Amino acid sequence: MAAGAVPALALAQAASQEPAIQAQPAGPSGDVSALVASVQPAVVNITVEQLAKTSASEMGGESPFDFFFREFGGRGGAPPMMPHGGKRVGAGSGFIIDDKGHVVTNAHVVDGADTVKVKLSDERELGAKVLGKDERLDVAVLEIQGGKNLPHVTLGSSTGLKVGEPVVAIGNPFGLGGTVTSGIVSAKSRTIGAGPYDDFIQTDASINPGNSGGPLFDLRGQVVGMNTAINPSGQGIGFAIPSDAIKEILPQLLEHGHVRRGKLGAHIQAVSEPLSKALALGDTRGALVGSVEKNGPGEKAGLRDGDVVISVDGRPVAHAHDLPRLIASHAPGSKVMLEVRRGTSTVNVLVTLAELGDEKPSAPRREAKPKPGQLGIELGDAKGNGAVVGRVSEGGPAAGLLLPGDVIVEVDRQPVRSAADAVNKIERASVDKPLLLRVEREGSKRWVAIERR
Repeated sequence: MAAGAVPALALAQAASQEPAIQAQPAGPSGDVSALVASVQPAVVNITVEQLAKTSASEMGGESPFDFFFREFGGRGGAPPMMPHGGKRVGAGSGFIIDDKGHVVTNAHVVDGADTVKVKLSDERELGAKVLGKDERLDVAVLEIQGGKNLPHVTLGSSTGLKVGEPVVAIGNPFGLGGTVTSGIVSAKSRTIGAGPYDDFIQTDASINPGNSGGPLFDLRGQVVGMNTAINPSGQGIGFAIPSDAIKEILPQLLEHGHVRRGKLGAHIQAVSEPLSKALALGDTRGALVGSVEKNGPGEKAGLRDGDVVISVDGRPVAHAHDLPRLIASHAPGSKVMLEVRRGTSTVNVLVTLAELGDEKPSAPRREAKPKPGQLGIELGDAKGNGAVVGRVSEGGPAAGLLLPGDVIVEVDRQPVRSAADAVNKIERASVDKPLLLRVEREGSKRWVAIERR
C-alpha cells in the first residue's frame, strides 16, 4: 500500500453508523446455506445502458478482458451491440461495502455506460453513479443514489487464502440474478495476460458472464476476491481479483476517482532458461531489464539494460510479473530500494519513482529487402542501424522467439550495423551456448536467447 494510504475497511466503516453484516460461517458439515442467507443481501445486480455507437473506434476498442467472454457474446455477459439507434445493455454483479451504498464491481462492467442501475436483494432498483475506475486492475466503485443504511459485507484478507480452501461465489450470471455457486481455490497468483498486474485467484466455483464484479466469499463470510474472468475454452476455470489488491486501491478510488501509481521507467521480461544460460545468471529468478527509458527514474538511479531485479524493498521478485505490482504499490515520488544482479555481482539501486501514465509504444521499424540468416529468418537493413526481421520459418530455431518487424540491434552484446553485419556475427557466434540477441520490438528493447543445437 502506498505510504499514508488509509486501509479500505477503515475508510468505509469510519463513515458507517451500522456494523457490517454479521456473516454466519458455514457449519462443520460444510452447509453454506446460513452463510449465503447472511451475506446475499449485500450482493447486487448491475445493469448498464450505453447508446449504440456506429464504429468500433467509437466504442474505444476491445477490453483486455473481452477474449474471456467472446464465446458468450461480450465481456461480462453484456449482449452484443443492438442495431444503430438502439441501446447496448449489459449485466454484471457487485457488492456493497458500507451503509452509504458504495458498491465495488469490475471497471469493464460499467465501462462506457451512459446509465447504471443497481438492483438490491429486496427488488428495489436504484440509480448509481460511477465514483472511480481503475482499468489496470479492472476495479470500479459506484455510489447508489438514495441508498442509506444498506446491508454490507467485509473485505477480508486474500493473503492467507489456501489452495484447496472452499469458496462461494454469488452473482448475476446471464441476468438470472441471485445465483450461488461453490467450489475451492484451485490456484493462486495466476497470470492470464489480462493486464500488467495479473495476480488472480483461480477457482472452480462456477462463474459465467454476468458474474463479473460479484464477490467470492470464504466460509467465514468475508470477501476474498472479486470474480472477473473465465476461460471459455475450459470448464470450471474462473478467476477473481484478490481482495487485498482491491483494498490497496480502494481509498484512492473513493477519494480521487482514480489511482496514482509509481513508475520505474524500465521495460522488463521474464528470465527463461536459455536467457539464464546466455547471460550466465545461474537461475531464472527475477525480472530482466530489457531496456531503461531515457531520462526515466530507473536510468537516473543507475539501473542498466541487462540488470535482473530480484527484490523491491526486501520483497522478493520471483517472477517478472511480480515487479510491476510491487512498484505500483508505491505512490509517485516514493523511494524504493532495488536489489539487482548485475553480471556476477549484486548491487542496490535506490530509485525515486515517477508517476505512471498512459503510454503508447512507438511504431516498430519496417523491414527492407530481406537477406538470409542462419536462424530460419530473413533479415533486411533497418533504418539507421540494426537488422529487421522479415520472415520467421515455422519450426526454425527462432520460431516463437522472433517476430516479423523485430529489429536486431545486438548479437552477443555486440552492436549490429546492418543485416549483413548481423548474419556475420551470428555465423561467428559459438553454438555451445544460446545465441544472445538484443531486439527492439514496438519501441522497447528485450533480450532473446536462441538455442541452435
